[in-house]
Amino acid sequence: MDKGALMPSPDETCCVGGGGGAGGSSSFSSLRAYGRALAQTPRRLAARACAAASPGEEMSRVRARSGADMARALRWPDLVGLGLGGMVGAGVFVTTGRATRLYAGPAVVVSYAIAGLCALLSAFCYTEFAVDMPVAGGAFSYLRVTFGELAAFLTGANLIMEYVFSNAAVARSFTAYLGTAVGVDAPSKWRIAVPGLPKGFNEVDLVAVGVILLITVCICYSTKESSSVNMVLTAVHVLFILFVIVMGFWRGDTRNLTRPADPEHNPGGFFPHGAAGVFNGAAMVYLSYIGYDAVSTMAEEVERPSRDIPIGVSGSVVLVTLLYCLMAASMSMLLPYDVIDTEAPFSGAFKGSSGWGWVSNVIGAGASLGILTSLMVAMLGQARYLCVIGRSGVMPAWLARVHPRTATPVNASAFLGVFTAALALFTELDILLNLVCIGTLFVFYMVANAVVYRRYVGADDDEEGRRRGAVPTLAFLLAFSLVALCFTLVWKLAPRGGARTGLLVACGAAAAAAVAAFRALVPQARRPELWGVPAMPWVPAASVFLNVFLLGSLDRPSYVRFGFFTAAAALVYVLYSVHASYDADEGAAAAALDGAKVLDEDCKV
Repeated sequence: MDKGALMPSPDETCCVGGGGGAGGSSSFSSLRAYGRALAQTPRRLAARACAAASPGEEMSRVRARSGADMARALRWPDLVGLGLGGMVGAGVFVTTGRATRLYAGPAVVVSYAIAGLCALLSAFCYTEFAVDMPVAGGAFSYLRVTFGELAAFLTGANLIMEYVFSNAAVARSFTAYLGTAVGVDAPSKWRIAVPGLPKGFNEVDLVAVGVILLITVCICYSTKESSSVNMVLTAVHVLFILFVIVMGFWRGDTRNLTRPADPEHNPGGFFPHGAAGVFNGAAMVYLSYIGYDAVSTMAEEVERPSRDIPIGVSGSVVLVTLLYCLMAASMSMLLPYDVIDTEAPFSGAFKGSSGWGWVSNVIGAGASLGILTSLMVAMLGQARYLCVIGRSGVMPAWLARVHPRTATPVNASAFLGVFTAALALFTELDILLNLVCIGTLFVFYMVANAVVYRRYVGADDDEEGRRRGAVPTLAFLLAFSLVALCFTLVWKLAPRGGARTGLLVACGAAAAAAVAAFRALVPQARRPELWGVPAMPWVPAASVFLNVFLLGSLDRPSYVRFGFFTAAAALVYVLYSVHASYDADEGAAAAALDGAKVLDEDCKV
């Protein structure tokens, strides 16, 4: 019997997914019902926390909870454009200067190449999942089918908060760059001061709010139209970047690649701070690559996932890496690394040049367009994450609704748009930036682990095979992560010298030996039919290692934020989500049983 025939209709599952349950059996129908549900929390946690959906369920029964389908209207050029738009924002105009001045010097070009390789390895992991399971949930869906509901919820909740805070910060920076483009240096001239509010929350930015709401309307209207707008803005933005590159090479001096402005106090050469400076610079500039993961959330709207997704995701990362390396080289030629402005390196390099101050205005205009494209791609991605979280039953089902006319998740898009605009209205940029990045890197780390787990653990219907493959695979992933963590701690904390070098070499050798032994001793339980990560498990292992290393470069406030939001998400899961998910599962089972009874009666007739 076809399993799909036993599934409830979209309308029924939408009601069930919201915790409504059939026949008033919801955990939230009354205070007494909620009290009974809370008393059963341990049992429900045991039943739902590690419950993993199958890819077939994600693409059929779970997706049906959105009602209408999302339109499959995107091709690989659209995905490349979305990847470029998501990554090439205003961040590169800031991180390049800081990484060059503080860490890598002219070798920031190598830092960008290393960060690009790290992004490409992670992109391969995303691509295998997106081709095998082309749904809108991105990392949330990938982790849900691999490690279960709780792990997916915690990482998905952190990732959505990451998107919201980052988008609010980027929207406020749009005001500053727009001011630079028209010759207004002080962003405060575009903002309204509100006396009585605490510092950092006392400047109202109506421009940022207007930009967010405008983009929200656009992405609610049509994904294809949003992609077309993004393509136009991205094309113009890339032209601005090429202009900056050409101006840098034209006005630059190759002697600046090896000669500092103050050789008495600063080391010279292309690698002034050695390999340590290059890798520390790579950790900083890697943040400029964050954004390609949003492309995987568009998988449900791609015409041919097996062809378009690999080209779109990997192609955009390669193109962005090339652009970033050229930008870094041109900036390093413009000025000696020790006099580069860390906050505005490109515009600062031209502002002091006689007759060339207008170039800084052009750079401000280009950065403004970059902000618009990165905002649009990020808001497209965050809406689809929330839509699929609503489908899974752990959040209200109305967030999962797809509008039948626009074929977009309008409720999730509008909800997050209003929430982001409210944050951008009052909250200052530096406060928001302290809350971003760690969640994204953690999700990249989890996805790399998940792709190894799914390859080496048996199929969903083979319980014995899954148990046999799960133990060695989990042991390898845990041991490898610990080795990567040891390498990172030695790199960050040990004093320079022979002992430090020896420990680093030992950690690297142990990591390589662990991968080689795992590959030789544990056979793959499944192989992807359409597209898979090459050189398994070396590529995802390298992604795990590099993401652990980059996580080690983040500051203490980032970990405080991550701990705070993870604890808050866990509390929401215990008080609400596990009960809503339990109701959804019970309702779906009851609907399937009713359907089976009807089919049996028909058969008897």
